[in-house]
Amino acid sequence: MVIPWAVKTMLGLIFLGYLIIWVLTPTHLWCTNWVLVLHARTDTKYFGWQGVYMLIYTFPVLLIAVFACLYLHLTKNGGKYPSKAERKRLAAWKRPVLLKGSLGVVSTLELIFLSMFLALLVWCFSNYLSNDYQEIEKGVVTVDSDGRRWVQKLRGFGLYLGVVGNISCGFLFYPVTRGSSILPLVGLTSEGSIKYHIWVGHITMIFFTAHGLTFLLYWAITNDLVEVLKWDKTEISNVAGEIALVFGLALWITAIPRLRRKMFELFFYTHQLYALFMFFYILHTGFTGFTVVLPGFYLFLIDRYLRFLQSRQKVRLVSARLLPCETLELNFSKSPGLNYCPSSIVFINVPSISSLQWHPFTINSNSNLEADKLSVVIKKEGTWTAKLYEILASPSTVDRLEVSLEGPYGPVSVDFLRHDSLVMVAGGSGITPMMSIIRELIFRKATLNCPTPRILLLCAFKHSADLTMLELLLPASGVPINIVQLQLEIKAFVTREKEPSMGYKNQVRTICFKPKPTDMPFSAVLGPHSWLWLGAIISTSFVLFLIIMGIIGRYYIYPIDKNTYEVFSTSSRAVLNMLVICAVIIGIASIATLWNKRQNAREGKQIQNIDAPTPTTSLSSWANDNDIELESFPQQHNSLMQNTQVHFGLRPDLKKMLLEYEGSSTGVLVSGPSEMRHEVAVICSSSSAGNLHYEAISFNW
Repeated sequence: MVIPWAVKTMLGLIFLGYLIIWVLTPTHLWCTNWVLVLHARTDTKYFGWQGVYMLIYTFPVLLIAVFACLYLHLTKNGGKYPSKAERKRLAAWKRPVLLKGSLGVVSTLELIFLSMFLALLVWCFSNYLSNDYQEIEKGVVTVDSDGRRWVQKLRGFGLYLGVVGNISCGFLFYPVTRGSSILPLVGLTSEGSIKYHIWVGHITMIFFTAHGLTFLLYWAITNDLVEVLKWDKTEISNVAGEIALVFGLALWITAIPRLRRKMFELFFYTHQLYALFMFFYILHTGFTGFTVVLPGFYLFLIDRYLRFLQSRQKVRLVSARLLPCETLELNFSKSPGLNYCPSSIVFINVPSISSLQWHPFTINSNSNLEADKLSVVIKKEGTWTAKLYEILASPSTVDRLEVSLEGPYGPVSVDFLRHDSLVMVAGGSGITPMMSIIRELIFRKATLNCPTPRILLLCAFKHSADLTMLELLLPASGVPINIVQLQLEIKAFVTREKEPSMGYKNQVRTICFKPKPTDMPFSAVLGPHSWLWLGAIISTSFVLFLIIMGIIGRYYIYPIDKNTYEVFSTSSRAVLNMLVICAVIIGIASIATLWNKRQNAREGKQIQNIDAPTPTTSLSSWANDNDIELESFPQQHNSLMQNTQVHFGLRPDLKKMLLEYEGSSTGVLVSGPSEMRHEVAVICSSSSAGNLHYEAISFNW
């Protein structure tokens, strides 16, 4: 299509120009010539210096985000898959190269971009520092009263640590913007980008901490520790920076992996301090310096407010299925207009357990096969899931459970279809994203009669009761296809039992709820045309922000300050800007959401509680050897179970199975513990696995 190609070309050109700006930014030519010329030729009565910096650093990213929304809307029904030659080149870039260390599994492409990011920071720091030291040597910059140039160089060293930390902070919010239009543009998902947020967060806090410590040392050497308590009206506010650093250190320390795993609630609640961190950070840098961070933070604020609006709606929970392996499936009513790709996730909040905690779970239903239902599978593993399971498993289960959802978030295309065959490796509850993928393939085979890849599902469970999770592979209502046509083979391994226990014979228990009339079917916060609405919110709110700040600058700030930056408070200017940004985002996003909410409400009135009690089924017979066939499932599962093998007391020999699996292009999707993901990554990165293409699906980083 011509239009998507043109939009994509425009995006590439804007991004290239933005990269050139970043390369030129720390150079002497840029700092002493081009920026000054641009400022001189710009009418600064409206925006002052911050107008120039918004034009350079903020506007290009927001423009990319808007064009990305348009591109994703135009290509939302899928595009052309790459050819075999293109597929081979793409696979080489995505092959894991780093398999050990704190970074986890890192692909070639990720390593290149990480190296480019670090190179940018080093380039900026070295150039800023070199220019500063040259001015000190030439006597342009005044040294201290004792004539010690090294002391002034120490100050410059600390200053530019903060400047480069500010650049790093500019990339901090892109990976955690769940509804981002930029991430899917480069083939990323929000949950798959969390590790980038962690990497950038570590780098940012290293620079900020070094920046603070260097200035403490500088003030101590110059006998000027009183600067610690300085809150300058028109220059840098030291107190605000120190407060921001304290909040940042709290975020950083509680995010240490071992501490996060052991005390998740401490990490979760402490991480909400990001709002205070950013508030004092803006007061410290001033809004002009913050324009480097502003584009990512602006997109994050829009996303965060849209998530807030969506979370206020109570969703209609229709039924739940409780499996004997302490696993449950929640079935929600959803709007038929809500579409999502396999392996998408939703965040769930149950106020009766915690009004603040939101937990991500993979959707195991398929929006094409089940147009009016959305399902998630939750295994009892942590404190929150244990409380939820106890509520539903109790004999006096309530008729209604109040639940809110956010999302769905996930890939915008079914990339796994580009492979000739698929090997899905799942450990325990990691099988849930595989369910949605299998159901998507069922839909494409049954309804569209499309060719689908051959599938091998390798799943490992601790106990035989966990095998009942296989019953959730197919929709409870049955599927209009002979599963044999799907070329699906399942190999299940029970690692801690050498023979089946009796627990698996417990029947699946179904609970039907009676939702309130106010409970609505789950729907996208911006409706079926969400990308267009998001682009409209970004562009309209930013234009409105410029108009309001232009009026405030011209008729309130400029008469006081005359662009001298020596009268009007820097902190007041920063607070004014952020108040206007928050106001326009709240106003525009609320209007868009209310408009779509009316459409969703009309659709919701037409949806009835269509979920009937699910037939109670279970695995009922096993052979006594270690290689057996399942033959006792309900009728709609029989054809599936005929191709299922169960092995007791064994762990899957992944290396042998993967390397011997035939296929010119085999996608290896792995979801489970980090040890399993690492093992699969090692196998796929070996020289003898040229046809294997690794992809991990996980929330655990």
